[in-house]
Amino acid sequence: MILDGHVHIRGGKEDRAEFLGRLASAGIDGALVIAGVPPTVCNADGADTAAERLDKLFFWTDGHPDLYPFFWIDPIQDSALEQVGMAVERGAMGFKIMCARFYPRDERAMRTVQAIAHAGKPILFHSGILWDGMDSTRFNRPGEFEALAAISGLRFCLAHVSWPWYDECIGVFGKFLATAQNAEMFIDVTPGTPRIYREEVLRKLFTVGYDVEHSIIFGTDGQTNDYNASWAREWIDRDTQIYSELALGDETVDNVFAENLRRFVGVSEAPAAEKRRPKVGE
Repeated sequence: MILDGHVHIRGGKEDRAEFLGRLASAGIDGALVIAGVPPTVCNADGADTAAERLDKLFFWTDGHPDLYPFFWIDPIQDSALEQVGMAVERGAMGFKIMCARFYPRDERAMRTVQAIAHAGKPILFHSGILWDGMDSTRFNRPGEFEALAAISGLRFCLAHVSWPWYDECIGVFGKFLATAQNAEMFIDVTPGTPRIYREEVLRKLFTVGYDVEHSIIFGTDGQTNDYNASWAREWIDRDTQIYSELALGDETVDNVFAENLRRFVGVSEAPAAEKRRPKVGE
């Protein structure tokens, strides 16, 4: 089984059958599907209301057991807590947050994240450089997400291996394993990483010595409206070759391509990463 842990709803043709067909042609069985961008994020003029974005999200995902609806929320909007309740009631399996103009530790954002954690839902955060034409990348360095350790019961994922700060991302992951007993961090290896860096980042992830095999999620950053199956297949094949060169076992590879995402969204009770404090020098 292969699942794509990072697919966006964009503008354009709305043909669900075609989307499912393109997933299948890439050898992909399902996906985490992210609602359209909120109007307050990245100057998204003309973006739909929260209710309209939820309607479109469930248009793409309803009735398919392996399409996981994630609602994109601006956590510092005045209506953010109301939107959390509305999305959970509609059946959203998780939330997407992009810190485009605030730090993760912002009190308004932390209140929203706390509400999401209390509802038992995970959060996929953008992390790393943000190609939005604004002064926003500083909000998305992986070290800024250390503040989330204070939120009990939180499951969250940093997307794109925090490119270009993937060493920092791996370090923050290790810190969460060592010290954040009540919050769990996942890492999304969606590009992000240019091809020339791909082997390096995956080698570092899987040889650093942390228990990563239950916490790494594959994704493509694809689009429901025009899913690029050949491009997705290229990344699957490239990663698979790298995993073979790293001599990863079949179970670990299966976890990365499917089971870790299923656990992240709450449909699997597969084992979590082992919490332990690294030895001096690790």
